[in-house]
Amino acid sequence: MLRPSLIFFRIVRSSALALSLALVATGCALHGARPLAEAEPQATAPPVPPYYLRAHLDDPFEQIDRAIRRVGTAVRPTAAEEAEAVDLWQRVVDRFEFAECPADSRAEQWAFWFGERHDYLARVMDRAHPWLHDIASELERRDLPGELALLPIVESAYDPFAYSHGQAAGAWQFVAPTAREYGLEINEFYDGRRDVYAATRAALTYLATLNQRFDGDWNLALAAYNGGQGRVRRAIRRNRNRGRSIEWADLPLPRETLAYVPKLHGLGCLFREPQRYGWERPIWPDRPQVARIELPGPIDVVNLAVEAELDLTEIVALNAGLSRHLTSPTGPHHLIVPQDAAERVHTALPRLNAAELISWQEVEVQRGDTLSELAQRHSTSIRALREANDLDGDFLRAGQRLRLPQAGRQPADSPHAALYQELASLQERLLPTRRFRHVVRPGESLWVIARRYSVGVDEIRRWNGLGSSSLIRPGQRLMIEMDGPASPSRTRSYTVRSGDSLWTIARRHRVSLADLMRWNGLDESSVLRPGQTLTINRGS
Repeated sequence: MLRPSLIFFRIVRSSALALSLALVATGCALHGARPLAEAEPQATAPPVPPYYLRAHLDDPFEQIDRAIRRVGTAVRPTAAEEAEAVDLWQRVVDRFEFAECPADSRAEQWAFWFGERHDYLARVMDRAHPWLHDIASELERRDLPGELALLPIVESAYDPFAYSHGQAAGAWQFVAPTAREYGLEINEFYDGRRDVYAATRAALTYLATLNQRFDGDWNLALAAYNGGQGRVRRAIRRNRNRGRSIEWADLPLPRETLAYVPKLHGLGCLFREPQRYGWERPIWPDRPQVARIELPGPIDVVNLAVEAELDLTEIVALNAGLSRHLTSPTGPHHLIVPQDAAERVHTALPRLNAAELISWQEVEVQRGDTLSELAQRHSTSIRALREANDLDGDFLRAGQRLRLPQAGRQPADSPHAALYQELASLQERLLPTRRFRHVVRPGESLWVIARRYSVGVDEIRRWNGLGSSSLIRPGQRLMIEMDGPASPSRTRSYTVRSGDSLWTIARRHRVSLADLMRWNGLDESSVLRPGQTLTINRGS
């Protein structure tokens, strides 16, 4: 991933790294990168794996990818499984229903395109490995086509920390309103969009609903998943009124959506006939790589890591929905751990109780308040309010006081202070802020990426510590400061480029389509011309 600058590397090499190596040489148990005064090992703390010693040197996404790779390779096929050629991917492929790649079609082009990107697909497969068994089981339970297991490749490269400039998050790329509509909790402690286990169930429910709404047409359902069902319905109605075809490829939809469907078809063809497209599909044992642990309530994951001898980075990688060191007080009460650690976690749970670490805020119900309004006002959900306050229904009375969980406290005088610091640092760098994390695609250059986001190449280099000769590679993540110094004023001008649409411009600049049209006196039927200047008002 991203390399630190030479100056930074020399500073670290001459200070923190030298200190860490010296302490290791003397046999000290060091939890993360500590100051000298805290370097003495604690008698009650078990040894911490040595890769924590260099964690402060690593790009956080590289740490996560390494952790996921360790989890994915921990469960190896048995001799019997190898003899019987038990293959999890074949189980998924056997459920394929709709992927087609006619000769010279866009789908076939995508199949060859992906088939040539071996390194890129290898990284994606590493990220998918821990989750595929659960996804395959859910597809079978719901009687859904196997191609849907490939959708997170298109959406996020199976990256649970992916966050788009359209404010979609997680491996399945949910925006917050749709996520909440399909039961995902989003609060100060937790974002269910990043929880691969929970988001998988929400995404498959959403996809099944779209398939029903579009009369069993998976192409239209996929187009709606990407572009919005309202947009697809309007496009169908427009073509029908004009006597035109209502096949998905003939609809007036954004270019991104028209490319989205054949991209999934191409992946389906690639996984069904990998040799035809010059790729070797991985063979994985058809057994779970991870286990879902039901929790009795909020848990401090640092204490759990110590008590159950877990790798803290693996906990973060498998539980990307966590935003704090505590699991959400209002649920969902589960944690994903490596399969081989499940027994240790179950043994440790009775010794853990984080209830005393939760801070609570009280709010007074005003006349006319509803649970829905209060949940929206305090960035929580109706379900969370009910659970936190033992409410059976929706009835509230003026003057009633409700409790809301606040950020959890770190235990005082903890012998594991360095682990708390390591977790906080990881989450701070991984979780979305005003920055957008762009995953480099094959064939992209810094110039192409800068042009896409209307920022400068030098700014991208500065934000990511890249030198003038630094190379980028597919799968690498770059930070893009969407509200950064590229635009010092609240109002800026944007020059329309070839292929732009109102929708893509609005999404790129994280503004609503309605606002973009209002600022520029346009409507949905307006035709954009390359070179045309539009106003983007960040202050509205």
